[in-house]
Amino acid sequence: MTSLWTRCNNCQRILYKQDILDNLAVCPACGFHFRLSAEERLQMLFDEGAYEVLDANIHSVDALGFVDVKKYADRIRDNERKTGLSEAIVTARGSMGGIPVYILAMDFGFLGGSVASVVGEKIARACERALEDRRPVVIVSVSGGMRMQEGMLSLMQMAKTSAAIARLGEARIPFISVLADPTTGGTTASFAMLGDINVAEPQALIGFAGPRVIEQTIKEKLPKGFQRAEFLLEHGMIDDVVERKALKPYLVRALRLFLNRPQ
Repeated sequence: MTSLWTRCNNCQRILYKQDILDNLAVCPACGFHFRLSAEERLQMLFDEGAYEVLDANIHSVDALGFVDVKKYADRIRDNERKTGLSEAIVTARGSMGGIPVYILAMDFGFLGGSVASVVGEKIARACERALEDRRPVVIVSVSGGMRMQEGMLSLMQMAKTSAAIARLGEARIPFISVLADPTTGGTTASFAMLGDINVAEPQALIGFAGPRVIEQTIKEKLPKGFQRAEFLLEHGMIDDVVERKALKPYLVRALRLFLNRPQ
């Protein structure tokens, strides 16, 4: 973006863009949390913004020869060019609060953060590495769900990632899931809700089917704030809602408790 000013998606105020950036992409007027790229998320969470990217050379392929208004192969190429990423998730290794950790950050800018075979493979590989060196795993989800262009191959990632995370649990290696806006579909129905702690950013949309689909199915009006983070916290679906400024200290404190380290 080249403009010096932008409009908040929530309160509609015109704001100086640098004020938002200096506030970790949170509106200083109303607290609305703008979306972050995977790179921005990793820089925010890792100590001194320093980390090592893993598995950056794995790319999706068009195994089904899928075509809608555009070839899937072309969509992949366009999104790689647009985001500079190889897929909708970035796996990184570094330290957070002095604790060696793997952090995986999804990027909504890459095909809506949809989960393809490569996304599932990256999560599985991160879990395998964590089993070897006993580092905790943190996944920051922002996703529209499974990637339709890969059909059943995408849906299989729900079982694959869930099994990988189950192995972490068996080995007593902490896994924390952070749900950002939006986290929906098969992502919610698999790894995003399997954390030892599941925390969300304020007002994040979290659910399986979208509100409009649910209303059309049950023929009823949904409660105000339905599927927002605060609603899910009130009804016991997640463990906490944490503002972005407090997220890193919160995660570090949780990991220290899991690892039985002094606070």
